[in-house]
Amino acid sequence: MTRSEKTLSKVLRGTSDASIAFEELRQLMFTLGFDERIRGSHHIFTRDGIEEILNLQPKGSKAKPYQVKQVRRVILTYRLAQVPDEE
Repeated sequence: MTRSEKTLSKVLRGTSDASIAFEELRQLMFTLGFDERIRGSHHIFTRDGIEEILNLQPKGSKAKPYQVKQVRRVILTYRLAQVPDEE
């Protein structure tokens, strides 16, 4: 299981939103095909076909729990975690 898969599993479980490292969440966003734009401490993630714009900020080295919930909602709404692995 890759690091991104482990992070995805933690995000989807929703039991440890306050303990997810910001850098791990950021890498997960890249794995899911999001583009990043940085404005100060704001990391703004967008992706074609996704209406929501995710604005993430670190709180120390961790991701903010409410932002992890936003990421989880987008993953579930757009079924981003159910991409078939045929390779």
